[in-house]
Amino acid sequence: MSKPPFVTADPVVLEGFQAVLCPGKFGYSLTAVVDDEMVQQLEADRTEVLKWCESKLKNPKRSTLKPTPWEEIEPGRNKLKFSWKEDAKPPIVDTEGTLVTDEETPLYSGSKVKLAFVQKPYILKDGVTYGTSLKLKGVQIIELGGSTGGGEAELSAEAAAELFGTAEGFRAGDPAQVVSGSTEVSEDDF
Repeated sequence: MSKPPFVTADPVVLEGFQAVLCPGKFGYSLTAVVDDEMVQQLEADRTEVLKWCESKLKNPKRSTLKPTPWEEIEPGRNKLKFSWKEDAKPPIVDTEGTLVTDEETPLYSGSKVKLAFVQKPYILKDGVTYGTSLKLKGVQIIELGGSTGGGEAELSAEAAAELFGTAEGFRAGDPAQVVSGSTEVSEDDF
């Protein structure tokens, strides 16, 4: 009997590069930030799941445990990374449960979603390397937001001018002036 999936009770924020509805260069991927409470649940589950792996290892004393499939980015914030292939694409729905199929939907860093996922054990073909991975079972889009991964929205020319102020030096439209040195080239230079 399989265990029920983990479900984020509150929406989580997507962070970094996202290829959820349309594959990127390396296929589909989703990266989200969760709190310590979710990680505590995952750690308790991981302990239980790893016992199964350890019972199947060729030589448990010489085995290598891979790191957790999540990473603490700062106290209270942990990054979960998911990836999948076209044939294992999880359903992605809106707040009313309608399937989202439009690949142009701007589901980028900063968007808020709810996630359903499971933690699965694995043992590599070498028979000694093992660990757990997270498999996405479903995504509910709560709020679209953010950008394509470039961080904050781009500045307008006016906002940039206000940010930097004015200074002595280059001015667009003026003939190029060399501040130091000469632009002339003579045969002696070669």
